[in-house]
Amino acid sequence: QLQFVESGGGVVQPGGSLRLSCTASGFTLDHYTIGWFRQAPGKEREFVAFISSNGGVTKYADSVKGRFTISRDNAKNTMYLQMNSLKPEDTAVYLCNLAIYWGQGTQVTVSS
Repeated sequence: QLQFVESGGGVVQPGGSLRLSCTASGFTLDHYTIGWFRQAPGKEREFVAFISSNGGVTKYADSVKGRFTISRDNAKNTMYLQMNSLKPEDTAVYLCNLAIYWGQGTQVTVSS
């Protein structure tokens, strides 16, 4: 059964950067589009970005476009999210997703 483990979250000041990782086990990701979502306290889960199976197609939420970059390494069964120019409104739990499968999430807090 597919399981995701996210890592790389933390506390960062506005304008800072973080790189999130999402590694899958029990399943090979290389034929699938996968994505990142986030959920802030008291808010609904929202789409952040997705990447196609070979990495050739990516899509971003307008709120992160130009600041975040999604990538993947199929040899490592891992997806990444490079987050630059972070803002307080980026504070959320970030989760990776494939179809019905979700990771447990990693907390990102942007605060001065």
